[in-house]
Amino acid sequence: MKVAIDEDKCCGAGQCVLIAPEVFDQRDDDGIVILLEPEPDADQHAAVRESAAVCPAFAIEVTEEA
Repeated sequence: MKVAIDEDKCCGAGQCVLIAPEVFDQRDDDGIVILLEPEPDADQHAAVRESAAVCPAFAIEVTEEA
């Protein structure tokens, strides 16, 4: 799995950080998402998929690798 974020789309809702804090964080000044782990371990995949699904701005892109 690979994860990418679009900072321009991010609205700072923070749901991704609550669901997958090992993968996502937020900037202190404006709350925009920070990607901590662009290739998360398998034990984080479900949380990353959930984060992408609940993101109100669709700022998280998940690419599944075969």
